[in-house]
This record gives sequence, structure tokens and C-alpha cells, in this order.
Amino acid sequence: MSVAYAPKGLLGVFTPQANTTVEPEIALLTPPGYAWINARMVSGKDTITARLLDYMAQFPAPLAQFANAPINGIAIACTGASYLIGKDSEDALISDIETRAGVPAFTGATASVDALRALGAKRIGLVSPYNSALDAESASYWESRGFTVAAEASAYRESSDFHPIYSLDAMAAEKAVRSLEGQDIDAVLMLGTGMPTLDAIAHVPFIGKAPVLSCMLCLGWKAIALRDPSTATRDGLLRWVEGEGWGERLARSHAFT
Repeated sequence: MSVAYAPKGLLGVFTPQANTTVEPEIALLTPPGYAWINARMVSGKDTITARLLDYMAQFPAPLAQFANAPINGIAIACTGASYLIGKDSEDALISDIETRAGVPAFTGATASVDALRALGAKRIGLVSPYNSALDAESASYWESRGFTVAAEASAYRESSDFHPIYSLDAMAAEKAVRSLEGQDIDAVLMLGTGMPTLDAIAHVPFIGKAPVLSCMLCLGWKAIALRDPSTATRDGLLRWVEGEGWGERLARSHAFT
């Protein structure tokens, strides 16, 4: 079954309640013929950590937001929660969602794991928008998935705006990516789904020979790879890193700013 605006595939996306980045970036990343519908993960907890844990604890109830929409996959666009619950609980949650929904499911973190493995990357450089507390959890998560965290750079800044991650500008990510020049790494991964990353990748798709990824790029790539085997390959992923399709859409979007 397909719908008018998604003859090639329809994705269901869960987004943290105040996140202002997921929907714009997934819209830019989505090729013609595919579409997505969004649901918000909502929590009344009073700290970021507590909210992230609460988002995951609420499943499977949030699946009801998609009702019987003919989605082909479910993406949870939240990586911080993956670090906090750990890979075993994350894998169990994804398995439960897939059983209940009858379609593939993935998080921003597991999509990034799949992308790094598609590249054959072992030594990775991380660009983090987090504070030091979540940074420690993050590094442990990537190590638990079999990668060596060989370099780290921070885009974090204290902010008086509504959220220290969602209020970051595109230059923060790019500056942090460029600071990894000369490191012995196989790939760069910009973390989180709240930090704007597409401009950084468009400007700096490689650091030396290391492809530059972000969790949002990987999430978009994974969604299309579920339906298009040519996208799932290493070469297909590298085309995404080089901005095939979405780079033009990103450039056009800047005409309105």
C-alpha cells in the first residue's frame, strides 16, 4: 500500500518535544517519491537526562500516534537516550517495536552504527553537542558497539536560549569538524539530532579521507536504504556524504534566508 506523496515509501519519525532540527533536516534529506510523518515524544520531567529516559520508557504507547498509517519503517530521532539506556536495552526496545509494528525500526544511534559499518570504519572521531556528563555516556556507547573513539571535538556551548543544543548554529558543528583535521580516524560522526549538521557536511564532506557523517544524515540514509538496496551500499552512503540530491535542496533552502 502506498500514499499519494510516498509511492516509494513512508517513514514514521519520533522527535523529542522541543527539537527544532529533525523535521527540517529529514525534509531536506528525503528524496522525491518518499515521505515521512512525525510524532513528538513528550515528557514532563525537569532535566534533559530524565526526559531522555522517559521518552524510551513510554514505548510502546507512543506507537499509537501512527495508528494504521502505512509506514514502512519507524525512526526514533533521539540519540542521547541510546547512550543512557545502553545497547542491550536499545536493541530490546527496537525488537519490541518491530514485533508490535511489523516494520523495521531504528534509532539515530543504530542508524549511525549501520552507516559506520557500511563504511568499514573502526576508528571514529566524534563531534559532540553535549555537556561533559552526556559526553562520557556517549563515548562508552560507541565503544560498546565495537568502535574505537580515537578523537573528540566539542560544539557545546552554554546558552541563554531555550536549549543549549537546539539553539546551536550551523557554524558550531563545522568548526568542531575542522578541528579534527590530521587525526588518525576512519570517519567523523556528529552526534545528536538537535545540532544542525547538513551545512557542515556540505562544506566539509571529508576530513582527509575520513567521511563526515551525522546522526541525522545516517537516519535519513537508513530510511531510504530500507527501500533502495543501492543506497544501502558503501558507495551509496558516500553519495549521501557528498550531498547527492539533498545538497541541492539545502542550497535552495538558503535562498529564503
